[in-house]
Amino acid sequence: MNLSQYTKEFSYNLKLAYPVILGMLGHTMIGIVDNFMVGSLGSTELAAVSLGNSFIFIAMSIGIGFSTAITPLTAEADAEKDDKKIRTTFHHGLLLCIVLGVSLFILTVLSKQIMYLMHQPKAVADLAAPYIDWVAFSLIPVIIFQGYKQFADGLSQTKYSMYAIFMANVVHIFFNYVLIYGIWIFPKLGILGAALGTVISRIMMVVFLHFLLRKNSKFKRYFKNFSFKEIRKSMLKKIINLGLPSAMQMLFEVALFTVAIWLSGSLGKNSQAANQIALVLASTTFMVAMGLSVTAMIRVSYIKGSHDYKGLIIIARSIFLLTIILETVFALFFMISHNFLPHLFLNMSDASQAIDNGEIIAIASKLLLIVAIFQISDGIQVVVLGALRGLQDVKIPMYITFVAYWVIGFPISFYLGKYTNLQAIGIWVGLLAGLSSAALFLYIRFARLTKKLVLQNQNK
Repeated sequence: MNLSQYTKEFSYNLKLAYPVILGMLGHTMIGIVDNFMVGSLGSTELAAVSLGNSFIFIAMSIGIGFSTAITPLTAEADAEKDDKKIRTTFHHGLLLCIVLGVSLFILTVLSKQIMYLMHQPKAVADLAAPYIDWVAFSLIPVIIFQGYKQFADGLSQTKYSMYAIFMANVVHIFFNYVLIYGIWIFPKLGILGAALGTVISRIMMVVFLHFLLRKNSKFKRYFKNFSFKEIRKSMLKKIINLGLPSAMQMLFEVALFTVAIWLSGSLGKNSQAANQIALVLASTTFMVAMGLSVTAMIRVSYIKGSHDYKGLIIIARSIFLLTIILETVFALFFMISHNFLPHLFLNMSDASQAIDNGEIIAIASKLLLIVAIFQISDGIQVVVLGALRGLQDVKIPMYITFVAYWVIGFPISFYLGKYTNLQAIGIWVGLLAGLSSAALFLYIRFARLTKKLVLQNQNK
């Protein structure tokens, strides 16, 4: 193996990945700002926002997963220099994202009654219900935004969505501040102000991206002459066949982590707090792997369009190698600082919290040692999944992720968490087992599939 053939691709991989990583951190900032500003209103309000957002997050994962179908089809058409196919993919993909956004909004509003069946405190659920109604509406612009974003990503233009998210964050902070606390001419709406701030910022996010793309010479021609007469059932079916399994892949993973939160909660508030610290830190570094996953999807689908399968393997492996290197750096960071990091999330000056803080730090520091190993497995599984989406191979990976997360990962998490002394640590051992299984089986799938494509191409 000639290492330089992989390392020479690193700079272009990072050039494509960094706007995606920063954009995802921008999405995360919207949730962080909500929690920070609402936190000053009281613990009930903060719990209501957290509960409401768990519903929104599951629906959003379905929408984001589905929209990824647009990227490989666009990139493949771009490699073929087929402008008509690019335009068709964009228009059909955007239409499906609009329909899906409206559907998820309605389903989320209808599903909020589940809160009361989950035995959540009534005061929290009563506050969360109107919050869900408003924030669920923001799913429509978020998923439309994803349609635009995945289209731009398919043409290797990953910066525009990052700019739009940054501008949306400025809008979000302003409207949150004035609507939560009632500044100047604006009414004091409390938790509903946070919901409205999120809705307004997400609508503006779509508006920003629409104008950024429409004014760009590379994209301008794809915005002209949209007509329902051009909509073809065959193209809608193609996008759905790619998008639906991708949505399920993302749902399986998000649902597993949501269940891990509930399992930790059943062990007590200190286990739940330690779990949240580990989850926030793992999620932050996961953004890097997600950015490289999008890069894998873009580059693999583009090369697939030019039928250079040997080159495709080199590009994909270069992204896998870069991911392993970066995630190993993160793993070492967590191992070195596992005793220090939990202190950053706790009020160490409050003497009344000293016993709870000591227990949380003891649990969280052990969890971070698992998170260190977890980084590498999580990074590999998500970039290989991106490469497989680039090959438009989504159905078998959907089954692989279901088995890895729910047949292997969940039972281990449940048993070790509930029936052994490992408790919260046992839950994370299960998550690690699920992600490691997914990484292994997805890579085997990618290796077999690309080997088969190379052989088929040689025999032509």
